[in-house]
Amino acid sequence: MAGRLENGREWVARAWHTSGHERQTVLRIGKSGLAATLSWWVAHDLVHAGSPAFAPFSAVLTMNVTIHRSLWQTLRYVAAVVVGVAVQAAIGFAAGPDLFAFVVVALIALTLSQSPALGDQGPQVATAAFFAFSVYSTATTNVDRAMQLGQIVLLVLIGCGIGLLVNLVVAPPLRYRSAEEGLRVLAAEMETLLDDMADGLRSGDVGDERAERWRAAGERGQAAVDQARIGLRTAENSLPFNPRRLLPAHRHHLAFDRYRQVLGALERAVYQLASLTRSLGRWRETENTYTYAPAFEAYSDFALRLRDIAHVVAEIDSDTLTAQAEEMSEQAAVAQKALQAVLDAAREHRLPLADASRPYGVLVVEATRLMEEFQHTCDVLRDTADA
Repeated sequence: MAGRLENGREWVARAWHTSGHERQTVLRIGKSGLAATLSWWVAHDLVHAGSPAFAPFSAVLTMNVTIHRSLWQTLRYVAAVVVGVAVQAAIGFAAGPDLFAFVVVALIALTLSQSPALGDQGPQVATAAFFAFSVYSTATTNVDRAMQLGQIVLLVLIGCGIGLLVNLVVAPPLRYRSAEEGLRVLAAEMETLLDDMADGLRSGDVGDERAERWRAAGERGQAAVDQARIGLRTAENSLPFNPRRLLPAHRHHLAFDRYRQVLGALERAVYQLASLTRSLGRWRETENTYTYAPAFEAYSDFALRLRDIAHVVAEIDSDTLTAQAEEMSEQAAVAQKALQAVLDAAREHRLPLADASRPYGVLVVEATRLMEEFQHTCDVLRDTADA
């Protein structure tokens, strides 16, 4: 019990002091509660609706991670409700509120709910049709039935309108940090892999266990690429219709083209690391012909230099990007020298770079490609900081 209380206090502290997931959760709950309360008040106290719950339900449904997505989902939701109510109205007024009519309404609504145009809101067609049938069956005259069906649409519009207004006015979500977070997670995975690779090359341990660990790290890196892309899209989608983007404090966060370039470079580096680890994993024989230890040692040092760059990217922050970009540029210069040491060692000891059964050629080629991508990452972030 004490542990749970301590975890709860830590969670509240993070929500209060940092702009992270915890604070976003608190804001979303608070805004949803406010929108639901206002919608209930309008529907119950002002409109005197018979089923006021439609309004707060619709208001909460409009709350989303971005204004752009909220608006898009709201339009789809309203369309789904209108279609569902229209289906019920057409069948109900033609066949009456009996079981056969319900079967027809259900089949038609469930079929229309599969429309790709409605996206995630497709099931709301059937939901609206079922609620409409319930309201329709309790009314006594056609005029009352028509008014009840129209009231459902009115309540949905009230709830959606209030929900959008609250989401727009009260701390509208501007998720530019999502782009940074995705890059940080991806760079952290690469940092771990490069560090372990450097240790394996330095010690000569490229056996099955180490190779499996590298393979798992590569898979995590590829998964992190997908998450980084989602974070970048979230950041971009948080800008349209968001009034906070006009504030001076946020204007320098609103360009994501360079983040996309960095993500592309890191993604290519992830696949090159995966190719490299597969090559090392296939190399099992003890080498008795060539002196490879100096080359592997040089490559180990090169991997450590790349790890240092990944470490800075793993802590990227737009507020301190200028200093970080300068640090990465310095580390890139050191990594270039380490790459030259790899090439010199391979040339000095006449390693068979063209022999596919040995990893030397792949090591040299991938080292060059990795350096290009990491250098590109450093250059892009430096240009971003200068801008």
